[in-house]
Amino acid sequence: MPEAQTAPDHGVSATTPDWSREHKAMFEWSPARSLLAAIRSYQRHRRGSGPWHGLCRRIAVLRHRFWQVVAGSDIPINAQLGGGLMLPHPNGIVIHPDAVVGPNCLLFHQVTLGTNGTGKAPTLGGHVDVGAGARILGGVVIGDHARIGANAVVLCDVPAGATAIGVPAKVLPPQG
Repeated sequence: MPEAQTAPDHGVSATTPDWSREHKAMFEWSPARSLLAAIRSYQRHRRGSGPWHGLCRRIAVLRHRFWQVVAGSDIPINAQLGGGLMLPHPNGIVIHPDAVVGPNCLLFHQVTLGTNGTGKAPTLGGHVDVGAGARILGGVVIGDHARIGANAVVLCDVPAGATAIGVPAKVLPPQG
């Protein structure tokens, strides 16, 4: 009798953000976390209408500009970023303003989430790990718990739990 296959235990949720992944201790040098904190601060205050919110928005914009230069990243202040995003080496990360990044994702350096001329941007599910130098282009959807290999060029959808490697990326089925 064949054994029932169970979903692999990934240990990290694809739906519930782990905010501790973005936490920065006082006086800790972490350009990536400081950049994310500036983005979160702006997004928290953009809906407010009082003078306090306006001042906090302006300060958040200045912080965002500063940390964007220090980190060497191009992440829009209005980016749709799920909680728990990790950027271990933020240098060279470029995210299109219309791209959607799910909760608990991991983006290494030189990653690009952009368009391929169609005007559509990628959507990353929860807990997606994207290797260094990877390019995810166009209106593709990357499923939960997927992995994108270093320097891969992803031009097609990647199902949940699968791995995409190569140029252009070839999708390997989920293991389990």
